[in-house]
Formats: sequence, structure tokens, C-alpha cells
Amino acid sequence: MLTSVVSTSQPIARPAAVTGEWRSPPPLTLDEQFSRAPVRTVDAKEHVFAEGDVRTHLFRVERGAICLYKVMPDGRRQVLGFAYPGDLIGFGSLPEYQFNAQATKPAQLRLLSWSTVQHSARHDAALGLRLYEAISNELAAAHDLLLTTGQRSAAERVAAFLLAMSRRAKRRGQDASVIDLPMTRADIGDFLGLTIETVSRTFTKLRHRGIIDLAQSARVLLVDTEALEELAEGGNDL
Repeated sequence: MLTSVVSTSQPIARPAAVTGEWRSPPPLTLDEQFSRAPVRTVDAKEHVFAEGDVRTHLFRVERGAICLYKVMPDGRRQVLGFAYPGDLIGFGSLPEYQFNAQATKPAQLRLLSWSTVQHSARHDAALGLRLYEAISNELAAAHDLLLTTGQRSAAERVAAFLLAMSRRAKRRGQDASVIDLPMTRADIGDFLGLTIETVSRTFTKLRHRGIIDLAQSARVLLVDTEALEELAEGGNDL
């Protein structure tokens, strides 16, 4: 009697449908996870979180704007920056939030639990890189703030701020000469280290010089970008 023998030196062929049946799906990207995340709506002046709160979620701004600030020991407020649609807030290495996040106007955010973010980052190098880039951008913004509020005059600070807003509009495919300000003059002052009176007075001087036009209090039209850049670089003053 003949016995058939299967050689163990060659792999056993399997149908593609069978071999592919056990493949795990690729991990969701951060954007895909946020697209499935719950939405939180906040009113103007409402806080998303406060400094010292236990870090529970990572947030992505969907609509509106969020003011990020700290309260100094003497009670003064220092605005660290503003988060706009598409920006992430709430990340960091410490277990507590390190600043306050307050809506400057009605806003919507999507939120992912911090434990979910940490778990995904451990298994998805692309997600880890995205978070690293977000933290790097935050550090770069902090450095820019130090430069802006360092030795610059009030006019130079306001000019640099308007140019930064213009560049942001251009990156988003919008008209770089039209700046919509989703924050108050007081917010701008606390960001630039100026009083609200100084900010308002500087805007008025820029308009009188024909460098900007104020279509509305919250909309600035850049009329002479070259003059604004020269002012921001300290080559001129008002």
C-alpha cells in the first residue's frame, strides 16, 4: 500500500481569503478618531478646562476660538495664545492642565479621552509624531510670544500680531488681507502685554496712517502690508 507524504520543507498554500481573514484592521488615525468623538458645545466666556484640573481629554477645536491663559501671582492675566478650528488643546506630559482654556465666542470641540490617546500613541508611530509636532508648535508659539513682548514697542507688537493672523489666514486658504478677530481688545492686550487702551489707540493710529482699515471692530483689512511688516521689524514707528 502506497502512502502519500506531504513534504514539510515547503509552505502549505492557503486560499487568499483564508490567509487574509485574520489580518487586523489598520489603526485609526487621529483625525478619524476625532471624527467619531463626541462634540462639546461651550458658550462665550465658558471654560473648557482650568489650570490644575486633572487632564482627562484631548480637544480639537471645530468652531469658534479658545483663549489659552494663565493667571499670574499678582492676579494679572497672561494670554498664551489662541486655538482655532483644527487646533489641538489639552496635551502635555503632566497629569494636570497647565493653563486655562476659555471660549472667546460660542465654540464647538471634539474630545478624546486622554487614556485613549495615550494607548493609541503607544501603538501608532504616526499618532505619536502628530502629538510631538503639536507640542513642538506650542513651544515655538511660546518662543514667539517672548520675542513679541520682549523689547518691542506697542506698535511693533500689534503689527507683529496682525501679520501672524494674516499668515494663518493664508495657510487656511483664506484672504490674507482680511483678518477676523475672534477675541476682544482686552484679550489682545493680555496676549501682547499691553493695556486695552494702548491696543485700541494703536489700532486707531494704524488706521489713520492708512496701514489698516477697520470694517468692523472684529474685522481688520490690511491696506499696506509692506508698511506693517516694516513697522513689525522696528524700521518705523507710529
